[in-house]
Amino acid sequence: AIFASGTGSNARKIVEHFQSSADIKVSVIVSNKSTAPVLQMAADYEIPTLVLNRQEFYETKNILKKLHAYNADYLILAGFLWLIPKYLCQSFENQIVNIHPALLPKYGGAGMYGMNVHRAVKAAGETESGMTIHFVNEKYDEGAIFFQAKCLLEENDTPEDIASKVLALEHEYFPKVIESIIKGKK
Repeated sequence: AIFASGTGSNARKIVEHFQSSADIKVSVIVSNKSTAPVLQMAADYEIPTLVLNRQEFYETKNILKKLHAYNADYLILAGFLWLIPKYLCQSFENQIVNIHPALLPKYGGAGMYGMNVHRAVKAAGETESGMTIHFVNEKYDEGAIFFQAKCLLEENDTPEDIASKVLALEHEYFPKVIESIIKGKK
């Protein structure tokens, strides 16, 4: 299951990567926004979708039944902005994977997503950035790191330039790393 809150460019790369796979498939795309463009992308690929209600997500365990109905073995967070509740972390221990647009542990935590991250990297005068793929626990961006990729930053790079460089890394590596996690390789 892919969880996404926005346009779904990483979700699209994951879907495309596994389209021809005999043993790994995206069974459902889950969003917390009924207007998220990722839902249209799912429809384009004829992938079922679920839209989460905040109250139901945090106060019930209904999503577990739905995920099991879709035979979801892994939860892939591809730009999903809600904190994953304890019951999901426990039910999918070491099977929830997130991508973060910085080199954790720097620039992680609540509120550190999207352009907020890239503006902070720029403001700090970093000479490199990148992306981190990590397992999810009950705290933002604190799960065990599985993979990182770096890019060099130029002094005149804007936050938008940084975002573009990091997104290129995400698109290149995220689907392949997900496959290696699922297949138990490193």
